[in-house]
Amino acid sequence: MEPILDFLGNISWWVWIIIVLALVAIRDIFFQKSHTISHNFPIVGHLRYWLESIGPEMRQYFVANNREELPFNRIERGWIYASAKRENNYEGFGTDRDVYAHQHIFIKNQMLAFKVPKGHPNKKDKTFLPCAKIIGEYNQRKKPFRPASVINVSAMSFGSLSAAAVEAMNKGVMKSGAYHNTGEGGLSPYHKQGGDVIFHFGTGYFGVRSKDGDFSLEKMKKLVAENPYIKAIEIKLSQGAKPGKGGVLPGAKISHEIAKIRGVEVGKDVLSPATHKAFDSIPELLDLIELIAGETGLPVGIKGAIGKLDQWEELADLMVESGRGPDFITVDGGEGGTGAAPPSFADHVSLPWVYGFSNLYQVFQLRNLTSRIVFIGSGKLGFPGKAAMAFAMGVDCINVAREAMMSIGCIQAQVCHTNRCPSGVATQSKWLQRGINIPLKSDRLAQYFKTFRKELVEITHAAGYEHPCQFTMNDVQVNVDDNELNRTLRSSYGYNKTPVKFEGMRHLHDCDYLGGRDYREKIE
Repeated sequence: MEPILDFLGNISWWVWIIIVLALVAIRDIFFQKSHTISHNFPIVGHLRYWLESIGPEMRQYFVANNREELPFNRIERGWIYASAKRENNYEGFGTDRDVYAHQHIFIKNQMLAFKVPKGHPNKKDKTFLPCAKIIGEYNQRKKPFRPASVINVSAMSFGSLSAAAVEAMNKGVMKSGAYHNTGEGGLSPYHKQGGDVIFHFGTGYFGVRSKDGDFSLEKMKKLVAENPYIKAIEIKLSQGAKPGKGGVLPGAKISHEIAKIRGVEVGKDVLSPATHKAFDSIPELLDLIELIAGETGLPVGIKGAIGKLDQWEELADLMVESGRGPDFITVDGGEGGTGAAPPSFADHVSLPWVYGFSNLYQVFQLRNLTSRIVFIGSGKLGFPGKAAMAFAMGVDCINVAREAMMSIGCIQAQVCHTNRCPSGVATQSKWLQRGINIPLKSDRLAQYFKTFRKELVEITHAAGYEHPCQFTMNDVQVNVDDNELNRTLRSSYGYNKTPVKFEGMRHLHDCDYLGGRDYREKIE
């Protein structure tokens, strides 16, 4: 044995390399049948697959220019990172954006900007920007709610995101006075860190699920009674990533913790069907909304990506006839988001946010319903300029998902669905999650929201207004095409938003239903 070991020990390192490569080549040629390239070009073929695997990173950092990438380009990501870290987020030497490009947004400034008077809330806190409407006011819910921030965290589930990411986000919204939408994965311990919460459920009814997979009103009532920081409930009809498509949560991913939170069995595949069991028609949906609101006292809303309008029109007509209806509607963009989806869905099913929202808003406006509803926009709106456009079109609040992820460290690796997220944000790997410093990342999300609100307030003042709810469709212009290069939103989309009742920031500051109490008490 010793002579053999001596012989092996005397072999040079380059000989070992040749031996290993020879073994790989033999495997590729004689035993490997699934990859044509590595069979026909042994060893070299592996280099091709490796280069392909790091292609997105190579293009992101070395090939694409600052404005070229999708879904978020380098300038957009850089603004979020700098804002979250409280660093210099300015640009010098003018914009490098093509201001003549299709759909470029122009916000019209007033000759004399709005002057903040003495005693105004924005004199003391430049980030103070609550919602102008109260969710649940019209329908006289027992516990109406005015979001203390117009910028909030969109629906992202624990399970999709890591425990560390969810906890950092909830602590961040608490520090900034915003709210945190749970996503459809149920209310986890990581959502219970002090921030206001909107409980969201979809077709799987996770967290309020009976043993046979139906919706359980008793579990919903118990959940709300035990968690007073739940301020509203959202029923997901569809989402931008894959509207009208269900999903499967593999049993291998269902840990004891996730099973307890979602109300499912450990190790058993769970189906989220494409449609709801709790209702089969628009009248039944309306009945469910009123049932949940009546039993919990909370405002209840719906979320959907927009395509055909006939059922939305039916809902609006029933609201006119009955005086009942959802307290808020969240409109998701069809561009897709944090949820994994087949490219055929993300690329083609449902309308992008600007088209979907403008179509839907007019359905309710034609029936004089817009003042009864709080409209929430969700779809790459996490930047002050886009937010101003959205407010001009009729939104009252904005939810951000991927932008919030970036504020706590997401690098747009686009591997959310693989469980290999390198930043620890969208993975259940304990090792990768260790990279998230929760106190630090919560501060960064809070700072991103505060910077966002501050810049949105400044844009609003530049346009001559006190609150972004006062923007009109004529205050924003958008490039359409070469023949009609520049038109107002009013001209482009064919409607004027309904004026929002607004009595001034002082009134909002003193409102009985304003959320974010912990945040307000801390700064005051």
